[in-house]
Order: sequence, then structure tokens, then C-alpha cells
Amino acid sequence: MKLEVRIERTSAPKAHPPESDLGFGRHFTDHMLLVDFNESQGWSDARVLPYGPLALDPAAAVLHYGQAMFEGIKAIRGDDGVVRVFRLERHCQRMASGAPRLCMPPPDPEMLAHCITELLKVESDWVPRARNTALYIRPTLVATEPFLGVRPAHQYLLYVILSPVGSYYGGDTLKPVRIWVETHQTRAAKGGLGAVKAGANYASSLQAAMRAKKEGYDQVLWLDGAKHEFLEEVGTMNLFLVLGDELVTPALGDTILSGVTRDSIITLAKARGMTVTERPLSFSEIVSAHESGKLKEVFGSGTAAVVSPVSELVTADRRMIVGEGVGPIGQSFYDELTGIQHGTRRDAHGWLTAI
Repeated sequence: MKLEVRIERTSAPKAHPPESDLGFGRHFTDHMLLVDFNESQGWSDARVLPYGPLALDPAAAVLHYGQAMFEGIKAIRGDDGVVRVFRLERHCQRMASGAPRLCMPPPDPEMLAHCITELLKVESDWVPRARNTALYIRPTLVATEPFLGVRPAHQYLLYVILSPVGSYYGGDTLKPVRIWVETHQTRAAKGGLGAVKAGANYASSLQAAMRAKKEGYDQVLWLDGAKHEFLEEVGTMNLFLVLGDELVTPALGDTILSGVTRDSIITLAKARGMTVTERPLSFSEIVSAHESGKLKEVFGSGTAAVVSPVSELVTADRRMIVGEGVGPIGQSFYDELTGIQHGTRRDAHGWLTAI
């Protein structure tokens, strides 16, 4: 399914920010894309407009009952000057598969990919040129029908905004992070929204994350909601551990997001011939592995950071130093993935979409 995209260009283009000081999500491009949905017409009126505020009725369902979800995608200018989007189809498919959990209409993946591509063609000059920079793509789906009854809305807005972003680490090298193991609050519970990129998941994680930062930690390690025993995610990222010669990640379920970077790392690891295991991981197992020397590396994976190595895991009564912080396996996945994204390594799996 493809919609014709109407384009209205801005008459007042912005000055581009210095690529040495982009940060993350602080700057936005000249245009945005909007697509409407209602039950009688389906998806309609795809349009690229000058970036600006959205008009929402104060009774819009998203403002009261949180019917909202989003995606995070990257477009990267390669060393050859070509702009490529990393795993565009997979991201669009994930948004479509997650929407029904919130009783929202799933955007057709082909339609969404086409709309994003059309927006990127308009904004291609906004894709930064410096190494380790990108144009971050944020598709968002919100319920716009104005009413106060508790039911699924009948009207929705799908919109896409773009933000030029710098290196997640503020430089060219990985920086290990210190992690607080959260044993009280819970990111997601069985039967909940943990497997969906819903805005509510991120709002509910903020208090624990802010408390950890106040104590000097970079993020939190989330445990399961039932017993606070099994590892789930780290911050807003999927989690990997190197146990001996085995690469282990918590098995997916309805409490863990099916990360695109997670899937990419698993694919690359298997192509290398590594032993990769997806299974439940208890914190007590990690403690034992640390004491025996079997725990070699811990790192998170996600679109923003790609790979985020963990140097410490800390609880109220335990502090575990993990290897050398930036381990060779996590570093190698970071190098391979960013190499593919920048066009300096072969895209053997067809993950890139050229614009």
C-alpha cells in the first residue's frame, strides 16, 4: 500500500546546527510528515509540511488515556556520501505489529516506509556528514479523537519528525556505563505493554532512572515484575552478556521489546559461528558467573547507542566490576554495525535502504 505524498515546502528554512554540537534530539529539520486515519476512510492525506506545532483538541484521547506509540530509526550518510536508512522495513513492521496491543490501527509497513522515504528526500541535506552522526527518524502514532469516554479512539494521526544527532558517547570511542540494579520498581509486567514501543513504558521508567542518576549511576537494570529476579532490559536497551564463550540475551516475551539492534547482533553473532542463547537469566546466575570469572562482558543494544558497554552492576549490598568495561566482543559488534551503516562494510543481509 502506498499513498501519494503531498509536499508543501517551508518558506523559512532553518540554519543547520554545528555538527560538532548536535547532542540527541535537540534540533529538528524544516519539515514533518503527517498522515490521518479514521475508520471510514482508513489512512489518507499523507503530506509533508513545514515543521511546527500540532493542532490537538484538549479532549484528544492521547492526552487522557495514553494511546500513543513510536519508533526510532536512523538515516546515515555513508563515507561515499550516500544516505542510507538502517533496517527501515523491520522498524515499520514492528510498529505495525505493536499498534493492535493499544487498539490502534497498524500503519501498513510499505506505506510507512514509502512516506518516510519521501520525507527523507525532502530533508536529505539535513543528514549530517561527520562520522558517528545520523538523522534520527521518529514516527509517532497518537489518538486524536476528542472524547472522554474510555474506549479506543476512532481517529488517529501518524506523524514523522527528524532530528540530526551526534555520537551517543560524544566522541569516537565507546564509554562504559555504571548500572544500578532496580529491585523495587518494574518496567513491565506480564500481560502488559513491555513488548510494545508505547510512550507509557518510558514515562513509568523515569523515576527509577532519575533516582539512579542522582546516586551517580548512568541507568538501571530492569528485573522481572513478579519476583525481581530475572534480567530483562538495561535502561531503554536490550541486554547482552558474554558468559564464557557464549553470547546470552534474555528471551523475548511480553515484557521485553523485540529490538532491531538486538536482532542485528544475534544475526551477526551467528554468522561468526558464535554460540548464541536466548533464555531466562536470573540475577543470582550472574552473581555466580561473576564470582567464578565466567562473566566476561555486559552490554546494552539499541538504535541510539548501537552498543553500550557496562562496567559495573550495583545493588544495595553488592558491586560487580565487569571485565575491562569496553569488552572486545561488544566493541566488535559496534564496529561491524556502524561499518555497515556507513557503507564501509558489506551489507550481507540487505539491511540498508538507499535514499
